[in-house]
Amino acid sequence: MAGTLREINLEAGMPYADAAIRRLTYELERSRAGGVAILKIIHGYGSSGRGGRIRTEARAYLERLKKRRGIKNLIPGERFSIFDADTRSAFLLCGALRRDSDLERHNNGVTFIIL
Repeated sequence: MAGTLREINLEAGMPYADAAIRRLTYELERSRAGGVAILKIIHGYGSSGRGGRIRTEARAYLERLKKRRGIKNLIPGERFSIFDADTRSAFLLCGALRRDSDLERHNNGVTFIIL
């Protein structure tokens, strides 16, 4: 049985980066408890010209979690492609991922988290 895919928008409401990371922490726990296999986060990429702070902070936080084995892996949206080994591995965990609208879009405003 393949796991489920869940999507959250961290930039909704235009929070500061610290508030977005607190929400991410909450959503990771909620997703894990709900049996979600892959959590897709929308964090934006800084198109407003002010830098993409949520993206930078979220990815740094996720890398720290990965090192501590708090998450299995993460796939930045710009690498989300059938040619990427991590993406292909994630397909085996969650079939719905193959139908995600960001596949092959190289969207650096999203990240996929393998729980």
